[in-house]
Amino acid sequence: MSPLLTPARTRGFLRAAAAAVALTSVLLATGCRSSEESGGDAKAAAAVPAGFPVTVDNCGVRTTYDRPPSRVVTIHQHPAELMLALGLKDRMVGTAFPDSAVLPELRKDYEAVPQLSKREPSFEKILDAEPDFVYGGYGSAFAENEGRSRKAFADAGIDTYLNREYCGTKQVTMKDTYDEIRTIGTIFGVRDRADKLVADLEVRVAQATGEVEGEPEVPVFVYDSGDKSAFTAGGKSLGTELIRLAGGENVFADLDDVFGDVSWEQVVERKPEVVAIYDYAGAGSVEEKKKFLLSQSALADVPAIRNKRFVVLPLTATLVGIRSAYAVEDLARGLHPESFR
Repeated sequence: MSPLLTPARTRGFLRAAAAAVALTSVLLATGCRSSEESGGDAKAAAAVPAGFPVTVDNCGVRTTYDRPPSRVVTIHQHPAELMLALGLKDRMVGTAFPDSAVLPELRKDYEAVPQLSKREPSFEKILDAEPDFVYGGYGSAFAENEGRSRKAFADAGIDTYLNREYCGTKQVTMKDTYDEIRTIGTIFGVRDRADKLVADLEVRVAQATGEVEGEPEVPVFVYDSGDKSAFTAGGKSLGTELIRLAGGENVFADLDDVFGDVSWEQVVERKPEVVAIYDYAGAGSVEEKKKFLLSQSALADVPAIRNKRFVVLPLTATLVGIRSAYAVEDLARGLHPESFR
């Protein structure tokens, strides 16, 4: 068996304080007159951007932002792409854990931001970048057992935000994607950009769903990784919603989690007609995954395997972020190719 097929995917305070003080000094110097001329109260008011302070509740953590964060580290690719799509490259001081190829229109900006680590960086490595905000994509971004708990960052004077898909309270939908974009837009004082981005993505989704309207639902099995069992997208994942919008049905929508393991016997019983392969670094190539699935005699009579019907999706396109709208179209074309001829 190929070694790729394991479900092992992990999805100084003083310096930060000094940076905050420096930023405040600049804002005060450029945004208001001296206290002798206009008074201390006027100076303080002028230092706060319009619309601030704002308070955000995120996965049980409430944070009040007096002004937009100015030094941001993103952990995992989808938060980085969301930031870049909102035109916030100048606020980013580090990225980490790229999953797949970056969208072509964002590649130049992405490569301009220092990469701190190929996986989740250590707490100390993140502190070295002197951030005032850390934005995590998977729950592992703030793994307590690795010293990166949200409390640890808070104790260091650094705000944190976790992608809402990993709050773990409900099934995630495209509304969560749009809400995520608008929330980040609010935190960074660019709500107008966020609203425009959401509108553009809504149009993209509507066009794809319109093409497959009225078509019968196609049973889909999501294959992330695994050999002794299959690591797949569960009912709480955005992937389930993307499949539905594209005219399909996730055969493991009843799995009460974002991701989880199922047996190959269950895959056989549910007779998927299409396999959606998630593509990302560290889990082997798409061709290796296809080869594994096609080599398993137990899967030979599964319609998707027998007919070699595969749809490949970058992992980042299946998560709460800007690429999920692209994934709807890619899935729709794979599930209902006749609708796009």
